[in-house]
Amino acid sequence: MSRAPLLVWLVLAFFAGLVAFNSVYVVDQRREAIVLQLGQPVEVVHAGRDGPGPDLAPGAGLHFKIPFMQRVIEFDRRNQSLEVDQEEVTTSDQQKLVVDAFLRYRISEPLQYYRTLRDDTTAHDQLQRLLNSSLRQVLGDTNQQDIISGRRDQLMQLSKLDVARRAKANGFGVEIIDLRIKRADLPAANQASVYRRMQTSRQQIAFQYRAEGEQQKRQIMAAADKEVTITLATARQTGETTRGEGDAIRTRLFAQAYGKDPAFAKVYRSLQAYEKALGQGDTTIIMSPEDYSFFDVFARGPGGGGSRAAPKR
Repeated sequence: MSRAPLLVWLVLAFFAGLVAFNSVYVVDQRREAIVLQLGQPVEVVHAGRDGPGPDLAPGAGLHFKIPFMQRVIEFDRRNQSLEVDQEEVTTSDQQKLVVDAFLRYRISEPLQYYRTLRDDTTAHDQLQRLLNSSLRQVLGDTNQQDIISGRRDQLMQLSKLDVARRAKANGFGVEIIDLRIKRADLPAANQASVYRRMQTSRQQIAFQYRAEGEQQKRQIMAAADKEVTITLATARQTGETTRGEGDAIRTRLFAQAYGKDPAFAKVYRSLQAYEKALGQGDTTIIMSPEDYSFFDVFARGPGGGGSRAAPKR
């Protein structure tokens, strides 16, 4: 065989393979496809949308198209998430909040989605605008406390319904699945002043608690001091009374004893005086030789007699 017919067959085989390659396309189970002919949609393939189950869906798999005249664009049919840029919202009580939210959606009408939005980039931009507008409208009619904690779930549901209504009215061909507010904070410019007010408020509360505690402390200490004073006075009174009664009994006993033997009583009292004056052993007594009445017991004896006469006065 000559080289010229072989080259012709190779060229024909190449074009045949190119035509065959451009005549088929495969739609994944997780995607949807739109067939365009000269820029106009002529067929929509819903992969897994109309079949009995994900594995037996007639839309997924191998499909044919007119080569070079038709082209296929695909969209993800799974749930998609959209992180929205932070949006500053003014509440009904004129407080500014920075809201951070996200949106989950899926393409429910691929043909309408393509005709209105064309691609995912445009879709994200339009949905973000809708979400920001809805948040400003819904949260703008609510006060700060309700947004932060009071009615947060209810407000998210209202925003979700509002975004879904607007998306349907604009013909986006999407289904809004969920909308969540991740965070609602004060702007950075206002946080410092709010923190200062909170700190001042907490300091005032702490000062009030300390003042009340100090007042209670003083009341308790005053009551305790009063009780101590009363207890000590009562104890002193009881002690003095008991001591007086004991002294009276002692005096009575001594008087009875002294009355029975006056001489012994005189000697006993003298010995007590000697013990008190000389008991320490370091006492010096200077007295006149003519007058030693202090030691009269030793001089005269218990009965008043003795070898020496009483000194002259």
